[in-house]
Amino acid sequence: MDFTFSTIEQHIIDTIGLAADHLGLEAYIIGGFVRDKIMQRPTKDIDIVCVGSGIDLAHHVATYFSPKPSVSFFKNFGTAQLKIDQLEIEFVGARKESYEQHSRKPHVSIGSLQDDQQRRDLTINALAIGLNKNNKGQILDPFEGIEDIKNKILKTPLDPDKTFIDDPLRMMRTIRFATQLAFSIESDTWHAIERNKDRIQIISKERIVDELHKILMTTKPSIGFDLLFQSGLLHLIFPKLAALSGAEYIDGKGHKDNFYHTIQVVDNICEHTNNLWLRWSALLHDIGKPATKKFEPQHGWTFHGHEWVGAKMIPGIFKELKMPLNEKMKYVQKLVLLHLRPISLQKEDITDSAIRRLLFDAGDEVDDLMTLCAADITSKNERKVKQFKENLKLVSEKMVQVEEKDKIRNWQPPITGEIIMETFGLSPSKPVGIIKDAVREAILDGKISNQYEDAFAYMIQKAKELNIEPKE
Repeated sequence: MDFTFSTIEQHIIDTIGLAADHLGLEAYIIGGFVRDKIMQRPTKDIDIVCVGSGIDLAHHVATYFSPKPSVSFFKNFGTAQLKIDQLEIEFVGARKESYEQHSRKPHVSIGSLQDDQQRRDLTINALAIGLNKNNKGQILDPFEGIEDIKNKILKTPLDPDKTFIDDPLRMMRTIRFATQLAFSIESDTWHAIERNKDRIQIISKERIVDELHKILMTTKPSIGFDLLFQSGLLHLIFPKLAALSGAEYIDGKGHKDNFYHTIQVVDNICEHTNNLWLRWSALLHDIGKPATKKFEPQHGWTFHGHEWVGAKMIPGIFKELKMPLNEKMKYVQKLVLLHLRPISLQKEDITDSAIRRLLFDAGDEVDDLMTLCAADITSKNERKVKQFKENLKLVSEKMVQVEEKDKIRNWQPPITGEIIMETFGLSPSKPVGIIKDAVREAILDGKISNQYEDAFAYMIQKAKELNIEPKE
């Protein structure tokens, strides 16, 4: 099989082969780069496996280039990396790898190329290309990975039970590749995932979340989340998301399956954004529904306040998944909290004050919020979908009008706490907060203009109601 390499790729590959021959090492390109070249997919990573020291080979390869690239190496893991012309190249010695029964850390030992290919998660990732003078360009495909690529099927090189027991993360990687490549999972491999799902619990949250990120960044993440759910893995790694599943009926009144609604919303939003955290917001937007689910005979099933409950759950979810408790978390929390607001404004007589409040509360995230709201419109009733989208468009148009007029996005009231304390001779206290909030609310409600003079006069008026006089 012929491969089409770019000029720089070919130069790098030839140089690695030359360096390996000079050191007397066997060297091969292995894994994703080979797979993607066969599939004609873009790739910027080249994985090199050698029978010997990958670190030594990386350092020697670097000497062939000018300027000489720096080599990052990790002695404990036996890996090294260098970057040449936007290409990330990783070197590692061939190895065997397995997990102890209750350990999250793999046991690694020196191995042959065959050992390294056997430890790979899937046949399509076990392909290798020889780089040495005696086997240059030769494809080593001991598990018929090329045939599996042609048939768009995923299966393990060895017995799937052994493959998944040795490294349980391979179960999630299999599902992630099924999502990325739109491949099917071979029957024996799928049933082995179902049988060994409990073993995923020895894998660190960080590695699990890395796979969730990669699934979320695919074109159609619903494939992966459905497979995680059907296999039972989701119930173990993210039980709060799995809890959204199912639909109940009482007296003929039912509700939609909120899990499948959620992953449809994720697919919808992926058509409009590559923002990972906006995609997470879509995944978590209804996470508060199981806790707020209630049947009311007059109305049917309700989920009152699920946006508030969901927003409160976000820090705990991020902590459980070992995701950063930083601005990214606050961004997701904010969108979950506000995701119903634009929907609630969908009427022709929307007041300016309601729009001002939305713009103020959403701030810089208002455009992302509207993207989330549009993605949240899911129904088999095309007429209903069309109506919701038209109503949301009205809200968007009104927002533009109010923003142009009032410039309220990321706005701060003209009266600050410092001005209040200086005017009335107060120290930081509850009355300062009451006055400040009253001025802000009056402007948002349209009672007074967003001008310093009007706001100052209102501040004086509000203070008098609290029996507070300006200092002399």
